[in-house]
Amino acid sequence: MALFGYARVSSDDQDLRVQEAALRAAGCQAIRSEKKSATGRTGRSELQILLDFLRDGDTLVVTRIDRLARSMKDLQDIVHELKGRGVALKATEQPIDTGTAAGKAFLDMLGVFAEFETNLRRERQAEGIAAAKARGVYKGGKPRIDPEAVRTLAAQGVRPAHIARELGISRGTVYRFLPGAEGAGSLPSPARE
Repeated sequence: MALFGYARVSSDDQDLRVQEAALRAAGCQAIRSEKKSATGRTGRSELQILLDFLRDGDTLVVTRIDRLARSMKDLQDIVHELKGRGVALKATEQPIDTGTAAGKAFLDMLGVFAEFETNLRRERQAEGIAAAKARGVYKGGKPRIDPEAVRTLAAQGVRPAHIARELGISRGTVYRFLPGAEGAGSLPSPARE
């Protein structure tokens, strides 16, 4: 039975060393680490590499369950996937044992609390934005689309599909910024994006 560790923090300014040290102390032969938000599995390549690698009899070790998932759906999906492949899940700081009824119940409770914490954080952020807007100091995010870059590429004869691919936007968005297109020159509304 091999032990494999997974460490995660949400942002680049956070440190992974404490989690990695705890996973090494727990006997993990290999540790995958990443600095990504855990509101979903998308973009968490180190986790996916690890999940693809684990085999029957292996154990996935995390320091706390919220390092693995922040929503009940993601947690349940991961646990279901691990169980189906005969992989155990353990946490160094919590009594998690997916092989017992009590361990499963505790895992589900921790997942509920992790999701609750994420939802509270999202509500506080929304309240802060609303208060900033009321004071007239909220500026919003910076524009993700450069209309001038679209027009410049179009003037050079680059086709809309290629412009979209190069700038990482949709073709519909490209057409919005081309001369003669409806709404040309204005930023698209969030509802239309």
